[in-house]
This record gives sequence, structure tokens and C-alpha cells, in this order.
Amino acid sequence: MKVTYFHDTDTALIEFSTHDVVETKEISENIYIDIDVSGNPVSMTIEHAKQNTDLPNLSYMPIGYAAPN
Repeated sequence: MKVTYFHDTDTALIEFSTHDVVETKEISENIYIDIDVSGNPVSMTIEHAKQNTDLPNLSYMPIGYAAPN
């Protein structure tokens, strides 16, 4: 997964996979989800990200993950 923020357009792009996009669904006026052929999310675009997200405090924490020995 990859999160990219574009300062010039105040847009956040969250990529879940590298699958080909076959459809884009508008979730709200500023949020779009790209879907693959199986109906799985490929990416999400969030416009006006500063007012619609808390990007400066983005964190990642796996729950129930056991690291390999």
C-alpha cells in the first residue's frame, strides 16, 4: 500500500494494489474509489485532503501480526 500527497492540488492518493482499474466510483464529492475487474479497491483519491483528512497524523499499525523469526 502506498500513500501519496500532492501539495499543488491538495490531493491524497492511496494505492491498495497495482491491478488494472476498470471502474471509478464517486463516493462523495471529493472521494473516488478505483475498482478492479473483481470489484476490489485498487486506489482511493481524496480531493481537498487537508480539510477531509488528518494526513499529518497518518500512522500504520498492524494488529495481530506476528513477525517472522
